[in-house]
Amino acid sequence: MEEKMVKILKRQESSEDCFVCGMNNPIGFNSHFYETEDGELICLAESKFEYQSYPGRLHGGIAATLLDETMGRAILIKNPGVWGVTVDMELTYKKPVPLDCTLRVIGRIDVDRHLFTASGEVLLEDGTVAVTAKAKYMKMPVSKISEGIESDSEILFMAETEREVDSISREGPLKVIYK
Repeated sequence: MEEKMVKILKRQESSEDCFVCGMNNPIGFNSHFYETEDGELICLAESKFEYQSYPGRLHGGIAATLLDETMGRAILIKNPGVWGVTVDMELTYKKPVPLDCTLRVIGRIDVDRHLFTASGEVLLEDGTVAVTAKAKYMKMPVSKISEGIESDSEILFMAETEREVDSISREGPLKVIYK
């Protein structure tokens, strides 16, 4: 399978403490989220030993967490400042997810209403789809989600990176091209 490259339009902001995107969470993924020219969101995440279930396998709940965060954040592409609170999520585990590899987690918005729907998948380094998901989220400002937080700027910042990403393979083997 040949890789299909997609152009990255923007990297989303990160937080301090979130398990998936928190840059200062010592047990978290410290992942970045990339908005693509196709209107999808791609998260690159490292499957580490700490997230193990069966020996050498990523815990299914961790795969669900990555999908939930990526699909829920996809609403920010067209609705800055609007967050998604998970209402319902359905997953299908197709293949075991190994440890010590880079995963592509992809999320997209399927229907954009007050209660929006999203879909996504976890791709292994060779491009195999390991997990698929569909979910419903309620749109909500961060001030209604977290007590004492009035705006995104209180919890989000543009994290520093060694290099910015220009494009990522959407299908096929994982390939990242840097600017």
